[in-house]
Amino acid sequence: MLWGSSNNALLVRALPALDSQTLVAARSAHAVVLVEGISDRTALETLAERRGRHLHAEAVVVVPMGGAQAIAGFLDLFGPQGADVKLAGLCDAAEEGLFSRGLERAGLGSNLTRDNMECLGFYVCVEDLEDELIRSLGAAAVERVVEAQGELGSFRTLQKQPAWHGRAVEDQLRRFMGSGGRRKIRYAALLVEALDLTQVPRPLDRVLAHV
Repeated sequence: MLWGSSNNALLVRALPALDSQTLVAARSAHAVVLVEGISDRTALETLAERRGRHLHAEAVVVVPMGGAQAIAGFLDLFGPQGADVKLAGLCDAAEEGLFSRGLERAGLGSNLTRDNMECLGFYVCVEDLEDELIRSLGAAAVERVVEAQGELGSFRTLQKQPAWHGRAVEDQLRRFMGSGGRRKIRYAALLVEALDLTQVPRPLDRVLAHV
């Protein structure tokens, strides 16, 4: 991938969302997977490792953008008007509109449906990453992961809170996973490690297959 001055200027503007290792890798990427946050990157990289893939060696870089609102800028950077690398992406259901509009703005289609987005390599999680992983594993298996981390007592405390008492266990687990940035990242890896590789959530499976 060749970087001109305009690409470098866009990359500098993206710096707040990129750590130094990702920044270096992005300059020589063959393919870039755009995701909302670090937990998404952690899940995809863990899954790739479990499948025997070495994304760094393949020059495939998973880029956390710091939120779906940044998609247009990152498509400017890596899309057809920028570095023009192979692209893929993963987003939550609530952010599907931001992603589809960003892809249209980048000249990658118009009036994009979810099927159209998937043809471009961009996949939407049902609700979010945590929801996909919890449904694939099942609540009982996720609770065993939480217990192994010594956090089952904390989860039981959340279940007793008025706002969460009586809710579906899957919803309670999703709230528990998302209750702290580091917890969300940590469990992204742990839940992927616990997956049966024949039961990988479709968006995660397909986005890696695309690159």
